[in-house]
Amino acid sequence: MASTAERKERQEGDISSVFSSLSGEAAVELPARFGELKRHIIGDESNQRALIDSWSRLTKRLGQAAEEIDRKKQDCIPQIAFDKLTSPSSSSSSIKAIKATGAFVLKDVIDRRVAEGWLTEVEEYIKANPEVKGFPKDDKQVFELYWSKVQLEARSHPRALEVQKSLLNLFNPSGSGEDGDVSTKVPLSYADRLRIRHPGDAKFALGPHADGGSVERWEDPTYRKVYERVLRGRWEEYDPWQIVDRVRAEQNMYDGPGSCGVFRAFQGWTSLSSTAPDEGTLRVYPLLRELAAYTMLRPLFREVSPRSTLTHSEYLASSNWELDFESTAFPGSPLARCQEYNDITHPHLELERTMVSMPKVEPGDQAWWHCDMIHSVESVHKGTGPSAVLYIPAVPLTTQNIRYIKDQRTNFLSGRPGPDFPGGVGESQFKGRGMDGDITNKEGRQAMGLEPFELLPGLSEGEQTLRRTANEILGF
Repeated sequence: MASTAERKERQEGDISSVFSSLSGEAAVELPARFGELKRHIIGDESNQRALIDSWSRLTKRLGQAAEEIDRKKQDCIPQIAFDKLTSPSSSSSSIKAIKATGAFVLKDVIDRRVAEGWLTEVEEYIKANPEVKGFPKDDKQVFELYWSKVQLEARSHPRALEVQKSLLNLFNPSGSGEDGDVSTKVPLSYADRLRIRHPGDAKFALGPHADGGSVERWEDPTYRKVYERVLRGRWEEYDPWQIVDRVRAEQNMYDGPGSCGVFRAFQGWTSLSSTAPDEGTLRVYPLLRELAAYTMLRPLFREVSPRSTLTHSEYLASSNWELDFESTAFPGSPLARCQEYNDITHPHLELERTMVSMPKVEPGDQAWWHCDMIHSVESVHKGTGPSAVLYIPAVPLTTQNIRYIKDQRTNFLSGRPGPDFPGGVGESQFKGRGMDGDITNKEGRQAMGLEPFELLPGLSEGEQTLRRTANEILGF
């Protein structure tokens, strides 16, 4: 469980501090304890045999998957209508596609004219406050903005909140409701940035990565438990949609610029522009279970012969890999950063041909991806118009998350960035900043910690307990 100690304000900066690939940080060898951790996970001879067999099955499957993904490209990504996700009789085929892929485009969430108006309003807000920080510094496109009126409206929009509840309900809450650990009925508002990427940009070339920490996946025993079946050689049985251990896990052990103070079940953005493949959009690896399994098994294995001495297929063959009992290496897992991937650290994913760009989105569409999902941003924006999005994830009610919301609420009321983001005075002196009164609907205000959660009849005792606890934390 995350620490309840007082949060420290982060240094001023921009999004480049989060990713070693953007900051230019060189890889650093991990301390000796990570070698001990690796040997502990590998375990006894029985588990070692299970891991070796599992690795062979997985790497074979990844080779097949690379061919499938390369052939199908955008057809790998489900495109789903709003009602297909949110209606009580939502399509089982749509849900099955989301659960297998882990990422999808949701169509027509926000009225197109409203979304286009949001882009105009955001651009006017930026123009009125030219001192806003952003990346890159000489051509700002990822803005350190959290409290514009547009962002407040988008986070509290009834249809957006309905989507978030539907996404949270894709997870199996088994084992959580009884203890009051998580509610999949109540989404919270996590204040993130916005992006307006310019045509021709090649600087916001954010490489493949996964959020939710890096080495924490192996180092924290509860986080590791999420992937227990993978680490016992049964990756085919891994269920990415069990939520209970995730919400208890410590995803932020090193409190660096890349850490996150909440559990985000889904990452997502709302598009404010028409953006197609090759126009600076999101890319994902569209096979959720296989991806998570490889992420967890990769540090436990090392190459026998280097790639320079073998053909591509010989290098990737499971026979060229053995269990690693010696090194402290957890590839792409720097302390206090997110998990990063490339063709050197994670060769079996063949990312050069398996990272798939999202299908074309229109203003008001949303893109969503599961918390295990690798995602990146196209290296060059080859389009002719802005690639503009508001980052808004799906965050469930948990005690850890509501403590963050309490601190975020304090920062919101003073116009400073949320606790997870670069600190400083933020928007406190900005013209036209959004205020408390700009969030008008009850669910939106509850999601921001501005009103108490209702204790409704018919809720489970665990749900009632969690809501009471949340209200106490918030001071209601």
